[in-house]
Amino acid sequence: MKPKKNIIFPKHLQIMERLGENIKLARKRRKLTTVQVAERADIDRTTLYQIEKGNPKVSMGAYFNVLRVLGLQDDFLKLAADDTLGRKLQDLDLL
Repeated sequence: MKPKKNIIFPKHLQIMERLGENIKLARKRRKLTTVQVAERADIDRTTLYQIEKGNPKVSMGAYFNVLRVLGLQDDFLKLAADDTLGRKLQDLDLL
């Protein structure tokens, strides 16, 4: 059986690209090189390059390790933290 291909729409790819750009800017603000961050995150420099481009095929673990190196690991907890739609749907079930 072939693995299922993930399809990401262009508007969602833009979000990934913004994430990558944010990570790149955070690295530069800390005056860290790509070599330093890649070594500390235990990933290849090419993987870091892909992260900074917002490549959705890179594992979440690699993204997390880069954020950890930059001291931004707690930002991971903000993902899906405020589930407004889910709470509204839950409230409808209570009625």
